[in-house]
Amino acid sequence: MKERTELLKKVRKIEIRTRGLTKQVFAGQYHSAFKGRGMTFSEVREYQYGDDVRSIDWNVTARFNHPYIKVHEEERELTVMLLIDVSGSGNYGTHAQLKKDLITEIAAVLSFSAIDNNDKIGVILFSDKVEKFIPPQKGRKHILRIISELLDYSPENNGTDIAESLRYLTNVIKKRCTAFLISDFRDTGYARSLQIANNKHDIVAVHVHDRRERELPKAGLIRVRDNETGRERWIDTGRKKVRETYRMKWHSHLDMMNEIFKKSGVDVVNLETGSDYVKPLIKLFKRRGQ
Repeated sequence: MKERTELLKKVRKIEIRTRGLTKQVFAGQYHSAFKGRGMTFSEVREYQYGDDVRSIDWNVTARFNHPYIKVHEEERELTVMLLIDVSGSGNYGTHAQLKKDLITEIAAVLSFSAIDNNDKIGVILFSDKVEKFIPPQKGRKHILRIISELLDYSPENNGTDIAESLRYLTNVIKKRCTAFLISDFRDTGYARSLQIANNKHDIVAVHVHDRRERELPKAGLIRVRDNETGRERWIDTGRKKVRETYRMKWHSHLDMMNEIFKKSGVDVVNLETGSDYVKPLIKLFKRRGQ
């Protein structure tokens, strides 16, 4: 009972913070960044100077002997899917929060943005397999369930298989959706699956990382552990060559990842634990809304 009470407190805390951001910061940005499925017929009205003549409804015009046009409006309702990496590497963070905590907050912001625009939101939790599927729905109660799952979920496996999550998305969601792939992308072999998924859906990559994944501190001999494989080893961070090799591996991984996104036509935003994620997200929304 105590654990449940603590969980509800955490859920409420995240709701207050992210709901406020959604209302104050992201209002309008989300709407323009993520388009509906197309245009749907709204009404017929009299032709006005400046209207596109291609919109003239010739049947109604002939009936009333005066030009009328068909008015269409954007079919706004979207299905938004969150593909969330719950692998072992999420349990890492050296500055203010773990990667999985940042992922939870980002998921909450995107979820509230979606329901404020009358969109459905669904979730696929994945490790090296699909761990859980929450079908798309609307409403605050549904969002709170998603946040609770992210806070309380214990994955069965620790590895990462991004391709498997993308294949699952392609198979289970039949109509075109907007999908946020939220991960640290500590994986390979997902390029083809990403390309296929983005041909059917609108995929946006959210890359979450920690500063110590790109740069080691000069801290002498330290023991490091891979949270996905469980392997441990000692690293001498006092050696400049070790730190430089580590930094080069990070940039090599980043270049490979960005090349995959570029070839697949996928937008990406990079977010770091303990840092402001509002500006990068707004920049992403504005870029897509242009």
